Amino acid sequence: MKCPYCKSADLKVIDSRDVNEGIRRRRQCLSCNSRFTTYERIQPSSLFIIKKDMRREEFNKEKLLSGIQKACGKRPLPIGAIQELADNIEAELYGLGKSEIDSSKVGDMVMEGLRKMDYIAYIRFASVYRDFSDITDLKHEIDALVNAGIIKKNKAGGQLTLLPDDTTGKNIRKAEK
Repeated sequence: MKCPYCKSADLKVIDSRDVNEGIRRRRQCLSCNSRFTTYERIQPSSLFIIKKDMRREEFNKEKLLSGIQKACGKRPLPIGAIQELADNIEAELYGLGKSEIDSSKVGDMVMEGLRKMDYIAYIRFASVYRDFSDITDLKHEIDALVNAGIIKKNKAGGQLTLLPDDTTGKNIRKAEK
């Protein structure tokens, strides 16, 4: 290891601590006296994802995180919730002890996590993952969430409902006087 500032290999460890899944080390360069932090973690064995077309692709946590972030865009979620979901899914995948996992298993894990976290992000992800062909597929998914008690019907308040209650489409908000 070399100092990131002066590239000297003359370093000493000042402090070591266990963190989540590894070790955090505080180091000092003996040449320039700069301090920096390094993190060490165990690198698990390779995990491959079997895609729908039967291609095998190495698991990429950044790709998983990117998909979750797109679904959760502009949603009022707690800081770190998206990262925590990705970490939990990654840990569960490696915990299965398999070297190859179907992409559908990963997608189902993401859907389950998003369903518990934010139903709008869940619907966004589901619309891409399940490849909804038309609006009726989307309505069926929303109805399933309502029937499961995850989404509460909005009968009062100043917010419009997601879908109109009647089939004639007369659910138009009138201006308040």
